[in-house]
Amino acid sequence: MSKIPPGLSPRLYNEDLAPAEHRKWGTYSLFAMWMSDVHSLGGYTFAAGLFALGLGAWQVFLALIVGIFIVYFLVNLSGYAGQKTGVPFPVISRISFGTFGANLPALIRAIVAIAWYGIQTWLASRAVIVLLLQIWPGLKFMTTNDFLGESTLGWLAFLVVWALQLLLLRNGMETIRKYQEWAGPAIWAVLLVLVFYILAKAGWNVSFTLPGGDARWGIWQAFFAAVSLTIAYFSTLMLNFCDFARFAPTKQAVRRGNLWGLPVNFIAFSVVSVIVTTGTFQVYGEHIYDPVDIVGRIGNVWVILLGAVTFIVATLGINVVANFVSPAYDLANLYPKKIDFKTGGLISAIIAILITPWNLFNSPVAVNLFLGGLGALLGPLFGIIMIDYYVLRKQHVDVMGLFREDGHYTYSRGWNPKALVSFLIAAIISLVLALVPGFGAFSAFSWPIGAVIGAVIHYLLSRNDTSLQAAVTAAIASENENQLPLP
Repeated sequence: MSKIPPGLSPRLYNEDLAPAEHRKWGTYSLFAMWMSDVHSLGGYTFAAGLFALGLGAWQVFLALIVGIFIVYFLVNLSGYAGQKTGVPFPVISRISFGTFGANLPALIRAIVAIAWYGIQTWLASRAVIVLLLQIWPGLKFMTTNDFLGESTLGWLAFLVVWALQLLLLRNGMETIRKYQEWAGPAIWAVLLVLVFYILAKAGWNVSFTLPGGDARWGIWQAFFAAVSLTIAYFSTLMLNFCDFARFAPTKQAVRRGNLWGLPVNFIAFSVVSVIVTTGTFQVYGEHIYDPVDIVGRIGNVWVILLGAVTFIVATLGINVVANFVSPAYDLANLYPKKIDFKTGGLISAIIAILITPWNLFNSPVAVNLFLGGLGALLGPLFGIIMIDYYVLRKQHVDVMGLFREDGHYTYSRGWNPKALVSFLIAAIISLVLALVPGFGAFSAFSWPIGAVIGAVIHYLLSRNDTSLQAAVTAAIASENENQLPLP
């Protein structure tokens, strides 16, 4: 493990959690990272899924535009904090929750990430199985048995995809950066081929009308629900984007990378996915929302192989970005003396196997209550952390003080009671809105409502806190002493 600088605690410090020294994640690296996050099976079907709210085509696209620009603004907040301080999400959380209290938001984020890490890996293995059976039908005998809810072929496909993701651990974040820089554009290339194929088969004439549902609570509720769902779709990575932005050389690199990767890339990808989905109706007589199914119907062996590789690459991309980096840092934060980034990632991957994610995904109760409930908690965490950093402290933080047990961020035995109370109140409200059927009209808004309530309560409880004001004064003195650039 790393040598600890004098005065810093081994319970809070290791080299992976320390401020980043090598800043190689420029504009293109962050842009490519967002491409990998968006270019997934979930991202492909997201825009088309909004039609189910009862909206027309122009209303869906307007909601996507409004929602993604809000995401862009909020992600910049997280990114700027990471770029300035150079530390990952669990260390950023110490500012508001305390040196040990930060384990609360870190563990919540880690549990969500590990569960989805396993589910995404399994979904990718499903795609691989479908495509393999079309190439080698003789493998079907390996799908007839059952071990812990999955067949032999299912287990083999899952473990192969699982192992491929671990290969990205070899050199930590630098390997991840290099992978993202070619994975995102590669998926775009294959998708564009699919677009031209479907359009040509459809005679270059498609309708943007997709089957939808009824606007149960009115068209305006459906519109703003679509905006809120767009925000919620990025809520996990929005919270811990500082894990990546900490490696950015400048604030401008963060802003530009986010601009190209979010509004520009996300809107373009959504438009393309809707075009392909609507085009399948003219070609196959039905709307096909799964690109794996579309590729499988083309009937060309080489196209099927290309599709298999593409979907594996896409899943590796989103899983590494959204569901691997975060728990690797979050678990390292629990026990920095023994757990570094690579070890935390390995632990996350092992847990992802043990939970048998197919059983989790196939249970509506588990997905809705467990993952839906945990997802609702991310809003309050984001609101508290951001209001604390930008409004209460005005971005003044003694970064090295975050690694001391006797500093301004220790609060009460390492926990900040005010942040904890703010979180509990906002979390209860978010959970009720997300999970209680009687509040169905508000369930889509649980994230923004939780974020606002958490931020407001934390501000009201902390605005006259003398210890917080003393921490800001000490941070300003430290910045002046070290000649750190002010925002």
